Amino acid sequence: MTQQNLAVSKPRVDDTKIWDIVAPLLGHQAMLVAYNLKMFPLLDQKPLTLSDIAEALNLAPRPTEAILNVCVAMELIQVENGLYSLTPLAEDYLLERSPSYFGGFLDLVINNYSAYSYETLKESVLTDSPRAYGDSEVFPTHEEQVALAQGFTHAMHGHSMAPALVWPSMIDLTDHNLMLDIGGGSGAHAIGATMQFPNLQAIVLDMLPVCDAAQTYIDQYNLSDRVSTHAADMWADDFPKADLHLYSLIFHDWPPEKGAELAQKSFASLPSGGRIMVQEMLYNDQKTGPLTVASYNVPMLLWMKGQGFSGPELENILRDAGFVDVETKPTFGYWSIVMGRKPS
Repeated sequence: MTQQNLAVSKPRVDDTKIWDIVAPLLGHQAMLVAYNLKMFPLLDQKPLTLSDIAEALNLAPRPTEAILNVCVAMELIQVENGLYSLTPLAEDYLLERSPSYFGGFLDLVINNYSAYSYETLKESVLTDSPRAYGDSEVFPTHEEQVALAQGFTHAMHGHSMAPALVWPSMIDLTDHNLMLDIGGGSGAHAIGATMQFPNLQAIVLDMLPVCDAAQTYIDQYNLSDRVSTHAADMWADDFPKADLHLYSLIFHDWPPEKGAELAQKSFASLPSGGRIMVQEMLYNDQKTGPLTVASYNVPMLLWMKGQGFSGPELENILRDAGFVDVETKPTFGYWSIVMGRKPS
């Protein structure tokens, strides 16, 4: 009996996209190793050869080259005539001397790497509950453990300062006198806004250990005469008087109905003509991407009970609270601000 050949179909598309999804999972680990080994500060001193880098970091040439190749492909390091040096991207975000230093966020990832494991994520998916701190919730834990709260604040500062230095140049705040930065963390946005608008004052509202950490950053920028802190529970306590409310990376920490509650509370607290601003990394209107934003929202499953939003979703929350002139403004990279005004 003659064996019949099975019909085997060829793939309709090549496997590039699959590799582009899977391989960077290891590439980003290599970048974290380079960061942890202080490869970037080393190259900040002067361009070096592969042998120079290996000797300075006490590494063998083979792993040194593998790590360098990943960082070159990521456009963090460049190589010319056998000499490796930093790109502007690395200089802006991976050197501690830069105001937009991203290191705090990378430290959080490294120090909590087990929370980002496949097992932990799967458990969070199956239980629909954050598992980064095991059975404990993030914010109550931070209220009880000062070191964790301040470390988390430092991490959030690491990825907040860059957009905080840019968006105030794109949104006119000259009609406002006092900005309340609600859940303001390190005060990055209060710092960025007051640096851009000399007549603007700001208050950073957060839990006490976070306010203590924020004061350090406020002092660092010599803004203690214009930026203050206010220890409070944003859910239970009244908001201090202000004519501008800012929420940066707050709405995505909570279910949509909690974001609606905050919008309603702001509407009641703001004076006529006052403004609300909500900064987030937003999905596109159809919530089909970008991939980076979709991926950035996966840790919400691990850390919080919230979710990512599209611009129209946040706009609807603000309109339902009573705000008018609601709009979404892209500001910096993946960041956008959704804003509205309380009618006169």
